[in-house]
Amino acid sequence: MKPYDLLIFDWDGTLADSAGEIVANMQRAISALELPPRADHQIAEMIGLGFADGLKQIYPEIDTPKLMALLHEYRQRTPNSAYAAALFAGVAETLSHLRDHGYLLAIATGKPRAALQRSLAAHPQLQPHFSLTRCADETANKPDPLMLREILAETGIAAGRALMIGDTEYDAAMATAIGMPTLGVACGVHDAGRQRRAGALAVVESVRAVPAWLAARSSP
Repeated sequence: MKPYDLLIFDWDGTLADSAGEIVANMQRAISALELPPRADHQIAEMIGLGFADGLKQIYPEIDTPKLMALLHEYRQRTPNSAYAAALFAGVAETLSHLRDHGYLLAIATGKPRAALQRSLAAHPQLQPHFSLTRCADETANKPDPLMLREILAETGIAAGRALMIGDTEYDAAMATAIGMPTLGVACGVHDAGRQRRAGALAVVESVRAVPAWLAARSSP
């Protein structure tokens, strides 16, 4: 028997190798808008959070709505390459394998809906695998577990029969808050220790290792 019925994936740092592009794009915006400089590692801390919460974290001294308006105007005239970031090796094949083995797949991401739609359009081979998705701008931001509660309500699956898979402590914390098991991946933003302290059962190298981890937990 399968250990879970529903697998919920984060996007940035979990399925897509986008952290470097996100940081580079933000650094270009900081320079263009003459904002106070921030180190790459400070910007990386935004990844996984909703955009407003991430900005509050790295620029607590600047009015967040004003800063968001500046960045929105900047993005209207500046190409953003992060949405088309490459998938980690083996992601497409792994998702296909998991769906073929009877798992329901979903996405829970800190990206806004428009950004996720652009990313899925850039990787059309992934779209058929996901039954539903939730984005930060249409529900509560991570680590609030509301997006997970909504996915469970829509699927009718209990928290204990679902598994959250992500690369940050925010993913682990929101799942743990509602009694949902969570599996970390080490290819993204937060290290394994940080994810385990937030509640991850284990941390594997990447999504490509998920089928073997699930197989080890399956009942004969």
